[in-house]
Amino acid sequence: MGRSRDVRFVSSGVKLPSSSAPAPSPSPAPAPALLSAALPFAHIGRAIDAAARRLGACLPRVPVARADTAPPPPVRRHGKDAGGGGEERVLISEVAVRGKDGEPLERPELEAAAAAALRACRPNAALTVREVQEDVHRVVESGLFRSCMPVAVDTRDGIRLVFEVEPNQDFHGLVCEGANMLPSKFLEDAFRDRHGKIINIRHLDQVIKSVNGWYQERGLTGLVSYAEILSGGILRLQVSEAEVNNINICFLDRKTGEPTVGKTQPETILRQLTTKKGQAYNRAQVKRDVETILTMGIMEDVTIIPQPVGDSNKVDLVMNLVERPSGGFSAGGGISSGITNGPLSGLIGSFAYSHRNVFGRNKKLNLSLERGQIDSIFRLNFTDPWIDGDNKRTSRTVMVQNSRTPGTLVHGGDHPDHGPITIGRVTAGVEYSRPFRPKWSGTLGLIFQHAGARDDKSNPIIRDFYNSQLTASGNAYDDTLLAKFESIYTDSGDHSSTMFVFNVEQGLPVLPEWLSFNRVTARLRQGYEIGPARLLLSASGGHVEGNFPPHEAFAIGGTNSVRGYEEGAVGSGRSYAVGSGEVSCRMFGPLEGVVFGDYGSDLGSGPKVPGDPAGARGKPGSGYGYGVGVRVDSPLGPLRLEYAFNDKQARRFHFAVGYRN
Repeated sequence: MGRSRDVRFVSSGVKLPSSSAPAPSPSPAPAPALLSAALPFAHIGRAIDAAARRLGACLPRVPVARADTAPPPPVRRHGKDAGGGGEERVLISEVAVRGKDGEPLERPELEAAAAAALRACRPNAALTVREVQEDVHRVVESGLFRSCMPVAVDTRDGIRLVFEVEPNQDFHGLVCEGANMLPSKFLEDAFRDRHGKIINIRHLDQVIKSVNGWYQERGLTGLVSYAEILSGGILRLQVSEAEVNNINICFLDRKTGEPTVGKTQPETILRQLTTKKGQAYNRAQVKRDVETILTMGIMEDVTIIPQPVGDSNKVDLVMNLVERPSGGFSAGGGISSGITNGPLSGLIGSFAYSHRNVFGRNKKLNLSLERGQIDSIFRLNFTDPWIDGDNKRTSRTVMVQNSRTPGTLVHGGDHPDHGPITIGRVTAGVEYSRPFRPKWSGTLGLIFQHAGARDDKSNPIIRDFYNSQLTASGNAYDDTLLAKFESIYTDSGDHSSTMFVFNVEQGLPVLPEWLSFNRVTARLRQGYEIGPARLLLSASGGHVEGNFPPHEAFAIGGTNSVRGYEEGAVGSGRSYAVGSGEVSCRMFGPLEGVVFGDYGSDLGSGPKVPGDPAGARGKPGSGYGYGVGVRVDSPLGPLRLEYAFNDKQARRFHFAVGYRN
């Protein structure tokens, strides 16, 4: 192991002369057959050609005529080649292996290795030139010899065939040029135990293949373009790596495919790329860059085409982009989870305007209005996915919202002589989000909320039918300034993968009448593949401490909580815990069958909510449900139709769009 200090690694920008192997193409990794012309085995062909010429010159002239006594003996030929090639055979009486100078080799193991490589050339065998040539090929292909020359000598006992071999040098060092990305340890480990030993070309060929494989496995365009043995037993490897020269952006027309003027600023695209000018060309990295640009939502199609730059190892990347329409109006509908009475009472209609590429900088503007029988939400969002001048990919969202939602989740079950309670909220705030670790992202926000309860005539009220308070301050409205922190872990984009969400909200009493409370929630989801079925386990929980309005209590029960119960019918508490398990299996086409079970509890915190709305309405505080359902994939997400039973022996249909929270 100590001798490995003599192995040295050098990385330089020395360019190969034009006679060397060409630079690698930026297309997918080259086939091994393309490498052989420049690698150490190239001298095998030269050695064999030289051997053939030598055999052609010597074998026909033996045995040599003697100058003394009797006439020359007849040449010992044994008919035609049995292989049908028409070659004449010559009887060989002796076969030997010697050094280039005709003397025995210094290392007996080398002589034994050369002799072991011979197949046809044996004493007292009738050989053709082709058979001798094949044995020469085997000797050189053993990897230990740089040349092998057969010499036929006439002796008193017959023709003696001598294979004069020249062993390779002993390995004493390595020079590797151009390998800017290849770790030095990779080659150090490959040659660690070779110091002082004969350079084996077969071993070197395996190392070269492993180097090329290292580049290919990582999606890099690189290969060993040249290898040679220098004097003193120094190996020299020349590695060619493709380098990104320039990145050019070309916008194409959606209909004609012809070049056009794009609306997106080029720097908005370039800043998304992890591939930069001067880096090694990495096909896997370029593929990820394409996916990143598509996730921006402003491009319909993205392709990146590498183009070689002259005779250099550099490539230009041409990025062809097809832009989507920047924005427009849309209309749709949905279902409110807070309305439980009447088959059509939960339907919501929506109208929206969106612009996904404001100022050509990928900034998003969304203006929407949703209206139902009771629900109404007006929302204005402006999002900058990547703040200018920030290198952490921080996004910023400014939002303003005016909503009116049913209060039935907490205050349902009112007296029939009194209309439903609704909760009106005016909200405004700003949030900053960014990834801070792989698969982790975080959000910080500051949100102001002005909220209160209203009756069916939209008049503010502070107490319900049970004389329970509806606001925390005792006024018609509560004002709250919330500082928000949220952290999300996602294993992948698949819904059945691991996900963890942790959220903290803190009410800041900037003014004495503003509410002060702390709310902590967490959600966990984990999926498992069990043969053709999929098991999905989920759990959520939370706690709120301080002065808060009762409509902010945790509502338990319903489509996204404990199925088999109406929305919020299990309980309303300061704390809660809900667990769910379901097994799904693909039936046919887009249809999927589901078996599920849910359990939820307010952990005994229902009476601690201001006004005890759950106790006044006789909510149990805990319960479970189970049932079956089907799901159908749709452009809006999975359509869920579920039929559930609860522990009170009641049964209920649930219909929803999208995955369960």
